[in-house]
Amino acid sequence: MNALASRPRLVVVGNGMAGIRTVEEILDRAPGAFSITVFGAEPHGNYNRIMLSPVLAGDKQFEEIVTHDRAWYEDNNIELIAGEPVTAIDRACRLVTSAAGTQRKYDVLLLATGSNPVMLPLPGAELPGVVGFRDIADVQAMLAACRAGGRAVVIGGGLLGLEAAHGLARNGMAVTVVHLMPTLMERQLDPVSAGLLAADLERRGIAVLTGANTRAVLGEARVQGVALADGRRLEADLVVMAVGIRPNIALAKAAGLACGRGVRVDDTMRTSDPGIFAVGECVEHRGQVFGLVAPLWDMAKICADRITGTEDSTYEPGVTGTRLKVTGIEMFSAGDFLGDAETEEVVFRDAARGVHKRLVLRGDRLIGAVLYGEARDSAWYFDLIRNAADVSAMRDLLIFGPAIATTTETEDAVHALPDSAEICGCNGVSKGRILTAIAAHGLTTLDQVRARTKASSSCGSCTCQVEALLAKAVGEAYSGAPAVKPMCGCTAHGHDFVRRAIREQHLKTIPETMRALGWRTQDGCASCRPALNYYLLCAWPGAYLDDARSRFVNERMHANIQKDGTYSVVPRMWGGVTNARELRAIADVADKYNIPTVKVTGGQRIDLLGVTREQLPHVWRDLNAAGLVSGHAYAKGLRTVKTCVGSEWCRFGTQDSTSMGIALERMAWGSWTPHKVKLAVSGCPRNCAEATIKDFGVIAVESGWELHVGGNGGIKLRGTDLLCKVATAAEVLEYCGAYLQLYREEAHYLERTAHWIERVGLDYLKSRIVEDEEGRRALHKRFLESQRFAQDDPWTARAAGAEAHEFRALATVA
Repeated sequence: MNALASRPRLVVVGNGMAGIRTVEEILDRAPGAFSITVFGAEPHGNYNRIMLSPVLAGDKQFEEIVTHDRAWYEDNNIELIAGEPVTAIDRACRLVTSAAGTQRKYDVLLLATGSNPVMLPLPGAELPGVVGFRDIADVQAMLAACRAGGRAVVIGGGLLGLEAAHGLARNGMAVTVVHLMPTLMERQLDPVSAGLLAADLERRGIAVLTGANTRAVLGEARVQGVALADGRRLEADLVVMAVGIRPNIALAKAAGLACGRGVRVDDTMRTSDPGIFAVGECVEHRGQVFGLVAPLWDMAKICADRITGTEDSTYEPGVTGTRLKVTGIEMFSAGDFLGDAETEEVVFRDAARGVHKRLVLRGDRLIGAVLYGEARDSAWYFDLIRNAADVSAMRDLLIFGPAIATTTETEDAVHALPDSAEICGCNGVSKGRILTAIAAHGLTTLDQVRARTKASSSCGSCTCQVEALLAKAVGEAYSGAPAVKPMCGCTAHGHDFVRRAIREQHLKTIPETMRALGWRTQDGCASCRPALNYYLLCAWPGAYLDDARSRFVNERMHANIQKDGTYSVVPRMWGGVTNARELRAIADVADKYNIPTVKVTGGQRIDLLGVTREQLPHVWRDLNAAGLVSGHAYAKGLRTVKTCVGSEWCRFGTQDSTSMGIALERMAWGSWTPHKVKLAVSGCPRNCAEATIKDFGVIAVESGWELHVGGNGGIKLRGTDLLCKVATAAEVLEYCGAYLQLYREEAHYLERTAHWIERVGLDYLKSRIVEDEEGRRALHKRFLESQRFAQDDPWTARAAGAEAHEFRALATVA
């Protein structure tokens, strides 16, 4: 404690993104140099305000967007005083006082008070049901209103207003956006792209009124509507004001600091008091105020340099770019995208795809860009604008993006850039940082550079520049490895990289993984979310909480949806064996619920077809009462284990294939795998169970068992490869468990075992499973450990005996 007391005291007023980013930068430069206290007006740790929209839309929970929990403050010896806004600064005594009377002395004070939402001074604006959109409390108020249902009016057609409208609509409210200006998002979009946006929103059920001036909020005890200046009245149970923000300068102004629109700072982020710094949305620098993240990050770096005395850096505002995604629509704008009489424009439009691109040039320099509907090349255009690059050599192809326009001249140009030049705009990574990392850590591959610096890990548009730097830095050691196919359009990373990063970086949730690996879209898509959910399940069995929203509808409903909207229910029959009690239960269910079709499947089970969504929980309850659990006919997991009667009954049988099939199924049921998995056990080489077209096939021979892998009976027929022969039933179980676990740990999501084996090779499988006895046993042990959690998880439990209310919840999710 004495050591802490002797350190200079840094007090931070504001527990938001800018303030805590500055603290992080200070900790990086001078760990342990300061005794740090952080005051926050909200009663929790720092969270990502940018992600409030997904919380409102129901895609995330608040806990998922918390970036610094209380443990982080404790781990870094930071005193967090949450829920106590600072109300006074005594500059003479270097003392701050909170609303609760808490006082702290400071040697250095950092103001990061952020901004306040603009609340229009309209008649009725004080009525209950009128909210802003700035913090988690606003989101909670909106969600409470959504639960009551009704109509919402959002005043303001900027980014925040449209995100609010999207979230409210997702929660079932009828939403109207009222915007004063003639077009939406006029500060970020040109009129053409703004018109496309309005049309897209209308198609999504959100009404848009532009050129509309709100005159009053209507209501008595609470809000009932809004009145427009042209006489129109709109009914409303909720009114959201999203018309802009103002720097929060009340505290600084009361303390006598120089203020304009914001707290005035110089190029070192110092205020008019040399002992007080300011960063973020509360500041005014050279007459400019800021509302985007990128300049806030730059301020944090400069402020940390100056507070720690490590660099004599200065803040220079640069061109800002805005990449936006409203209701799944990609947009980007940067620089002067409208131009003037002395500029030229290049425009591309594909009306069928809803794509509009507008580039503005002054001479041989790109000075502005707006992209709508397709923004994958945004970072590349932004780099050209910010660096004032000469684009004359590729002018004719510039509109088509770097894949077509980039030439050797631009690759040569990256080597001529100064070390301070920013290569990766998404993550703020400079050329110097990339080269330093390559040299310090002996990096030779693009994936290694991405993992160490995050350069090229987001949109991927700077990949060619990063590769050019890497090739020049390491020479022949860089082989120019073939590009890896990304998981999807949300990321530049391939499946193997993502799986490795989850393990090596101990990533434990989907949002954490997306943040760490620079996902281009904040919520991912229908391709990457199920894959990430599976990879996390596989990496952290028992610790990772399965995400219902990241599963396909069949898995969420525990049944296969049919073309008429009804469902198919398939109880599990171990090894294809059943009994009179189970058959009676199935017959009783078919009669009780008037199920129109009962069919024996190709996997030796009985399929109940035509079950309605409302009947699902009751059907499962009745089947479960007879001891029948789900056959997982819908799952990316074990489907069936097909058997013949084997030596127990067949005169040709050499081993008890039925008992072996049941043992395999009981060992592996409930497991989640990259794709569906089917097994089969044949009692003799006549192969009546068709084991040689299954993912794992077992054929009984006189001396024991043949084990076959990688079969596929689908569109592209693939016969199995012989893995090995074993003598005992215990060995069959061990080899099967090891094989399935290796597939679980290393295959790509939605990659069948047939395709996986073709990719990695049979020799690789044999080296891991047949030749490496210790490794095989370790794989089998991990499989059994994961099964302990898989067979107890809520999905399997619900499928085994679901309650009606659980299925109602799943139906709502679906």
